[in-house]
Amino acid sequence: MPELPEVETVARGLRQAILGRRILSVTLGKTDFIDDPAALEQHLPGRQIEAVERYGKFMLLRLSAVNQETRAATNGDAAPASLLVHLGMTGQIAPIPARLPLEKHTHVCLLLDDGRELRYTDARRFGRIAYLTKTSLAEELAGFGADPLEVSKEEFANRICERRARIKALLLDQSVLRGVGNIYADESLWRARIHPARLGTKLGGKDAETLRRALQEILRKAIVLRGSSISGRAGRISAAPSGVRARGEKVLSLQNGDPPRDCGGPKQLFLSQMSAFTAQFCCAAVTWEKQEKG
Repeated sequence: MPELPEVETVARGLRQAILGRRILSVTLGKTDFIDDPAALEQHLPGRQIEAVERYGKFMLLRLSAVNQETRAATNGDAAPASLLVHLGMTGQIAPIPARLPLEKHTHVCLLLDDGRELRYTDARRFGRIAYLTKTSLAEELAGFGADPLEVSKEEFANRICERRARIKALLLDQSVLRGVGNIYADESLWRARIHPARLGTKLGGKDAETLRRALQEILRKAIVLRGSSISGRAGRISAAPSGVRARGEKVLSLQNGDPPRDCGGPKQLFLSQMSAFTAQFCCAAVTWEKQEKG
């Protein structure tokens, strides 16, 4: 599942490629992952793509208002709006010359005014696309937490240290911090030397600041490396974050240097439904290894 660095990578690529382009028409395939397919067909034509932003694990394409002629032809809204895009597990979005044949599992084609199509492909269709007005967008985003790259020391401590939940669960909770998933939660906890099962209320201010800095450092480094990829398809989401090696290797080191010394206590299994790997850790130390699920 793409996390903050992967979505940021895609958003930056789209920002360079389609900013200022106008949508001429919409062609849809399978639509079970689209909130309201008719809204896309009715309201997108005639709108200009004014901004491409990342919001947590979502992308937002900010769309201009439409002129009266287009509004009359489509009977659509005239006010500015947004297109929300979530890539799910296998979603990809990219501008492609309209003359080229469609790839398999292409479900959305937005014809642009420069002869290209913004195509969304998704084999498993676990993603999401939604047309949102100003009001519905505000409602959609109201439940999300702070951006981990922008959150202040004080706000981070308040969001983490006042909750009686495991620290890793708090990092994954999108109402606490938006955009963090399994990979970067694991890496930041390793870097900060904080046990994943430790409760937020047991985390002092110093440890909270250490974790915040570790999380931001790892996320920024991953963005520079263009995120991580299971498929490894260059040009989409590629290059691994710190220490994550190719699939098939049994042990995946999460940080350079020697891990903390094992205290010899009993091993426990920490398994997240979101993870592509299992994480084993000692009850009193933060040394663990990642292994592929059997």
